[in-house]
Amino acid sequence: MRAATSSLTLIGREPDLEALRAEAAAAAAGEPRAVVIGGEAGIGKSRLLEDFLAGQESTATVLLGRCVDLGADGAPYAPFAAVLRRLVQVAGLDRVLEIAGSSAGVLPALLPELADESAVPPRTGAERLYELVTELLEKLSAERLVILAIEDLQWADRSTLELLRFIIRMGERGRLLVVLTYRSEEVPRGHVLRSWLPELERTRRVTRWELPRLGREQVAQLVEQLLGRTPDDGSLERVTELSEGVPFFVEELVGIDGLRSGDDLPETLRELVLARFERLSEPAQRLLRVLAAGGVCVTHDLLAAVFEGTPEQLDAAAREAVTANILAADSTEYSFRHALVREAIHADLLPGERTRFHTRYAEALEASPQCSAVQLSAHWLAAHDVRRAFIASLEAMEEAKRSYAYATAAAMGDRVLELWDSVPDAEELSGRDRIAVIARTASALRNAGNNDRALALVDVALAEADGLAPSRHARLLRDKAQYLANLNRPGGTELLERALALVPPQAVPSGDPLRPHLLTELAALRMLAGDFEAAIETARAALAEAETAAPPMRSVAHNILASSLVASDRLDEGFAEFELAGSLAAGDAGATLRYAVNASDALNSVGRYADAVRLAQSGVARARERGVERTSGIWLAANTAEPLIALGEFERAEDLLRVALGFDDRAGLCAQLQRARLWVWHGEPGRADELLRRFRTPLRALAELEQQTRLSLARVAGETAIALGDYERAWAETHGLGEPPFRRMPGYDLPVLVNAARALAELATQDGGSSVVEVAGAALDVDSEADRLEAVLDDLRGWPTADAWAPLADAELATARAAVSGVADRGERYADAEEAWRVAADAGALAVAPVHVRPYALLRGARVALAAGDRERAAGLIAEGRALAEASGIRLLVEAADALGAQPALRSAPVAAAHGAPLTEREEQVLALIEQGLSNKQIGERLYISAKTASVHVSSILRKVGASSRTEAVYLAARSSS
Repeated sequence: MRAATSSLTLIGREPDLEALRAEAAAAAAGEPRAVVIGGEAGIGKSRLLEDFLAGQESTATVLLGRCVDLGADGAPYAPFAAVLRRLVQVAGLDRVLEIAGSSAGVLPALLPELADESAVPPRTGAERLYELVTELLEKLSAERLVILAIEDLQWADRSTLELLRFIIRMGERGRLLVVLTYRSEEVPRGHVLRSWLPELERTRRVTRWELPRLGREQVAQLVEQLLGRTPDDGSLERVTELSEGVPFFVEELVGIDGLRSGDDLPETLRELVLARFERLSEPAQRLLRVLAAGGVCVTHDLLAAVFEGTPEQLDAAAREAVTANILAADSTEYSFRHALVREAIHADLLPGERTRFHTRYAEALEASPQCSAVQLSAHWLAAHDVRRAFIASLEAMEEAKRSYAYATAAAMGDRVLELWDSVPDAEELSGRDRIAVIARTASALRNAGNNDRALALVDVALAEADGLAPSRHARLLRDKAQYLANLNRPGGTELLERALALVPPQAVPSGDPLRPHLLTELAALRMLAGDFEAAIETARAALAEAETAAPPMRSVAHNILASSLVASDRLDEGFAEFELAGSLAAGDAGATLRYAVNASDALNSVGRYADAVRLAQSGVARARERGVERTSGIWLAANTAEPLIALGEFERAEDLLRVALGFDDRAGLCAQLQRARLWVWHGEPGRADELLRRFRTPLRALAELEQQTRLSLARVAGETAIALGDYERAWAETHGLGEPPFRRMPGYDLPVLVNAARALAELATQDGGSSVVEVAGAALDVDSEADRLEAVLDDLRGWPTADAWAPLADAELATARAAVSGVADRGERYADAEEAWRVAADAGALAVAPVHVRPYALLRGARVALAAGDRERAAGLIAEGRALAEASGIRLLVEAADALGAQPALRSAPVAAAHGAPLTEREEQVLALIEQGLSNKQIGERLYISAKTASVHVSSILRKVGASSRTEAVYLAARSSS
C-alpha cells in the first residue's frame, strides 16, 4: 500500500527502469544476468525495484528476499528462506522435491518446517546446498523467466553472499535474472562487500551501477507530483536544499504540512526522519519503539508476544502507523517503510527501554517453535544478559553448522570466545574447554573459505597447547597443515611429521583412525610435491595401520599409492592399486570422486585418452547425482577436458570448463590452465595469455607445492608464448625441465620438453646461424642445450606417450642443431632435421598422440623443407597439414599453414633469408603487416603481442634479409622468394 505522500510514478529513474527491463529481456532470451544497484539510503533503490518487479509479475516468477539489519547476527540465509517459501508456493512442494531429487534432505537448512525429525541428516556441505538452490532456480526458469531480487545486501550474512555468488557465477542454464541492492554509504573499508562486489564483477554477466541524487528539475517534478500543484519558488528552493536531491527526504519534507508554510520544515536530518513519528499518538509511538528493537521486519505473532497491550491496542497503533506511511503491512508481518526511520527510532531508545524490549524479544523467541538461536543470541546480548547470550551463541554455532552457514558459525564461535571470561562456568555450559571452541571456530572459518583467519586462530590454540593430550595437539597440527594447504602455502609436511611424532603407534588406542589419517594426508602432500618414493612409503604405512579403518579412508590411501606408483613408472602396480581404490570407494561419494579424479588423470598421462574421458565423465555423473557437479565436480571437469583436448573434441571441453569460471581454488586454477590450452589451439593465444596473467600469482604459489601444477603451468605458458612468437619467454618457461625445482613426471615432462626444444630451435634460427645466441642478456650455447635436453629425453623414452612426443622433441632438437651447424649447403644442413620431421609426422598417427601432433609435425617439417630449399615437398606438407588441422578444428595450425602458404613462392614458402637463416612463422606474419604499412604498435595489437616484441621481430627481419629499412626489407624479401 502506497500513501498519498509517495509519488505515483518514478521521477529521474526512467533510464534505470529501462535498463532493468533490458536485462530481464536478455535473461528471458536464455542469457542468465545479474544486476547490482547501489546508492545511499533514501535514494530510491527499493522504489525502483518495486516498480520493476510489478511490471514483470505477469510474465515472470518474482522471488523477493530482504536482508535484515542485524548484520552478522542475522539468521543464516535469511532472505533465501522467504525466497524458497515463495518458490514452494508458486511451483508446489511436490515439484520442488522432484527437482531436488536426492538432495531434498538439504532443504531443511533453508526451510526448517520441512525437516523430518526421524530422518538421519545427510552428510554434506555448503556446496550441495548451493548447487541445490541453483538447480531449483534453473529448472523453474526453464518454464518462464525467474527474477531473484534481494534487497539491502549490506546487511547480508556471509553465507547468503556465498550462495548468491555461486548462483550468479554457476547458473548456466535457464532464464534467470538476479537483482541485488545495497546501501553504498554502509560499505566502509573492511566491509565484506568491498571485496565481494569487485570479485562478482569479474563475471561478464554482472552489471553494476549506482543511483545518483535527483537534480533540481527532477526535485521540482517530484514535488509537483506529490502536491498536485506547482510549489512556490521559495518552498522549492528550501526542499531542494534540505533534501539534497534524495527522493525519500523530498517525500518526507512534502509530507510534513504539504509545504503550506516553510516554518515547520526541520533543520536537521534526525528531525526530518522522525517528523512523521513524532506526530503520532503516544500508543503508536510506543508500538514503533518496540518494533524498532526487532528489526526492519517483524512478524505479527512475534510483535504480539512482545507488545504490552491488548490485541486491539496493537491493531489500532499499527493502523495509525500504516496510515502515516511509516509502516507497511502484509498478511504476516510489519515492516518499516524505510530503514532510516527504524534506525532513528532505535537510536532514540532509552537504555532501560532498549534492555527491556530486547529481553522481551529474546523470551518470545525462546517460546517459538522456529526460534533462531542466532537472533536469540543477538537479543540477549543487546539485553546485557551475558550468560544467556553465551548459551544462545553456543546453540547458534551448532545451528549455523547444521545449515552449512559456516561464516555465521564462525561469528558465533567468536562471540562465545569473547564472552568466555565473563561466564564463570563457561566450560561446563559448553561441554568443552576454550581450546576446543577455538579449534571448532577455526574449522568453521576454513569451511567458510576464510583460511587466513582459521590459520590465525589455530595458532592461538597451538600457543596454549602445552598441557593438551598428545592426540589433541596432533589434531591441531593437522588442522594447521590443512589451512596452509588451502592457502597454497608450504609447511604442511613438517606439521604432519610433528603430529605423527606426538602420537607413536603404541600411544594411540586400537581402532583410533588418527594415525592412518595423518599418514594419508602426509602421503598426499608428498605425492603432490613430486616426492613419489616417500609418498609410496607413507601410503603403505597408512594402509598397514588402517586395517580396521572404514573402506572410504582405505580407498583414499590406495588412491594416493596408485597415483605415486604410476608417476614412478610402475604402471602395472599403480593401476592395480587404482582397482582396489575404486572398489573400496563404492557407496561413498567423496572417495568415489577422488578415485575418479586421480585414476582419470593417470589414464590421460599414459595416453589412454578415451578411457580417461569415460572414467572422468562417470565421476561427473556421480557428482551431478550427489548435487556437487559445480563444486567438487570441477576437478573432474578439468580432468575430462584435458583428454578431450587431446582427442580434438574442443567444444565438449569448452562446455565442461565453463563451470570453472567462478572458482580460483586449486580445482578452479587447474581448470583455468586447461581453458588457456584450449584457447591456444583454438587460435586465440592472446586470450590465453590474458588468462594466464590474471591467474599467474595463485598458479605460481600452487606450483611451488604441486609438481603437476608446475609442469602444467610450464606447458601451457610455453605453448602460449610459442603461439605468440615470443620464443625467449617460451624458453624461460620450459628450459629448466630436468633440474630442480622440477621433478620427474614423464607424462607431464614430455610436452614441456617439446616446447623447450621448439623454443631452442626458434632462437637458434632467429640468430642467423650463430651457435651461441643471446637470450635475456645471457649467452646460450645451442648445441650444449640441445645435448642437455636430449639427455632428459632419453630418461623419458620408456613412457607410453613417448612414442608420440619423443620424435617431436628429436625433430625440434635436430632443427636447432641444423640452424647452427655452419654447413653451407642448405639441403645438406637440414637433411637430418627433414628426416626427423618425417618420423615425427608418422608418430602423430599413433593412438597415444594428441590430435594436434601430426598436423603440427607436418607444418614444422614444411618449414624445414623450405629452409632446405625443397619447395615442392614443403607445399605438399603444408597442404596435408592444413587439411588435417582444419578437419580437427585446430585453428592455430590452420592459421600457421595459411601464413606459410601466403609466401610469394608457390604461395607456400618462407624463404626470405640471409646467411642461410629463414624467417620464422611469426616473422613472416610481421613482414606481411610491415608490407601493409603498420607500425610496431599496430602490429602488436594485430598479433596480440607487445610493441616491444614486435620491434624485436622487425629487427630480426631486417638483419636476416640484410635491409636497413622496413621498405627495403619488404623489397628484398620479395626478391629473395621470386
